[in-house]
Amino acid sequence: MAAIMRTSAILLLALFVVGTDALSRPRHRPIGRSYVKRTEVQRNGPLVDLNGTELPPLNTTYFFDQLIDHDNPSLGTFKQRYWHTWEFYETGGPIILTTPGEGNAEGSEDFLVNSTIDGMIAQELSGATIVLEHRYYGLSNPYNNLSVASLQYHTIQQAIDDLAYFAYNVKLPMPGGDNVTPDVAPWILIGGSYAGALTSFTKVNKPDVFYAAWSSSGVVESIVNYWGYFDIIRKHMPQNCSSDVQAVIGHIDDVFTSGNDTAITVIKDLFNMSLTHLDDFASALQNPIWEWQGLQPSSDLSDSLFFPFCDALEVKDNQTAPPEGWGLENALNAWAGFWQETYYPYFCGDEDAETCFGTYNASSAYYTDLAVNNADRSWNWIVCNQMGFNQDGAPDGVPTIVSRLIQPDYWERQCVLMFPEAFSSPPTPRVNETNAAYQGWFVKSDRLFFANGERDPWRDVTISADGTDFKSTSTQPIVMGDGFHCSDMFAPNGEVDSTIAAVQAQGLATMKSWLETWEPPTRR
Repeated sequence: MAAIMRTSAILLLALFVVGTDALSRPRHRPIGRSYVKRTEVQRNGPLVDLNGTELPPLNTTYFFDQLIDHDNPSLGTFKQRYWHTWEFYETGGPIILTTPGEGNAEGSEDFLVNSTIDGMIAQELSGATIVLEHRYYGLSNPYNNLSVASLQYHTIQQAIDDLAYFAYNVKLPMPGGDNVTPDVAPWILIGGSYAGALTSFTKVNKPDVFYAAWSSSGVVESIVNYWGYFDIIRKHMPQNCSSDVQAVIGHIDDVFTSGNDTAITVIKDLFNMSLTHLDDFASALQNPIWEWQGLQPSSDLSDSLFFPFCDALEVKDNQTAPPEGWGLENALNAWAGFWQETYYPYFCGDEDAETCFGTYNASSAYYTDLAVNNADRSWNWIVCNQMGFNQDGAPDGVPTIVSRLIQPDYWERQCVLMFPEAFSSPPTPRVNETNAAYQGWFVKSDRLFFANGERDPWRDVTISADGTDFKSTSTQPIVMGDGFHCSDMFAPNGEVDSTIAAVQAQGLATMKSWLETWEPPTRR
């Protein structure tokens, strides 16, 4: 465990792989659904199809021979893992494909059944569901390491090509599964967060493979300095907590830029965190704010210390602070107490602060671990090269709940340490190239459904970003509920939030209407 390159907060971006043990936590937040609390699929008896025939267990792992390089098939193939069920399938129904994106897909059975939007669509439209592990995550790797040489084939375009090649070449283990390619049956692509962006990108790049698609919280617009992530949290968190957090961060920034070593030491001692570099200290304090991404409307799906953090600052002597908060002195001491007693042990376990939060040690295992199934390394390759999403302090003149000491150069410096063979100096991610290739905010595609959440910190890189005015159309609907990140993907959220239920209902109705117009290409 080592230095933290938290270039994204998640993202990306599920009901799987969330550990509460501090030592099992990733050292940055991937942008996908990884921070939705995992819930086990509950079944009374074995899973059966519509004829009553018992189906394989949902965790049955299948393997597909995927091309290493779609531009050079002579390089051969690798084993790409997938999971599949046909509980609701009837001949002629859609094939519903999702990739969990930037993480190990094992344990993602929820995306096969009707506790998620994938299964809800399958149930409504008599479809079969598939979860495909993204290349370079989990055990779906062309090589036995994550060296820079190996990662040359880890690109957005190769991932798009994977989805298309899979759809046209897989022989599914269900009855008739060898005759359901996109020229024979309608395919629906679904994704959330990074995978939601990948869904949009795929519809742009390969418009004829997937007849319909659903992008949940799709981060379609790549941005280098994504300070808006924390600004959305600031606007939606309790006002008293926001006021006090701003006061603490403003004070710490003033002290850290004052050159007063005595005052700086006082801050370090207060948090009992003696980090060598002040930007590492400032970045460490982003973590309780990042907890916002663990929130969901359904308490069964939420896994976050965000509100306990705010309670620590705002509840004093059984009284809750007014909107302006209790003020700097109380907030600073309360934050330090919460940090020492609760958050640091939760996040770092027995590690010392330099090991847990330091980012300057080039020999740290965080930078040098090339093992397959190291999602941090795989995701940072995409971040450093193609997508950016550095979550930073707000510009001067804009209120901020995280330190202004954290700017893109803090994260880009770490790209050099993690990938020295690729970068001799801090890189600027090629976001303009990514946006030009896949249209970013300006995507125009037929039968692409966008669903977003008002309280999603990633919303300002979705098609529902503040300051944009993209029109919802019958072929490209844009629908927003009051939810958080990817909230519309999970059935329990619709059960407790009517706005999310409305998004889900509109999406289901839209998918049904689109599929009513589907015909095999030879008859169109």
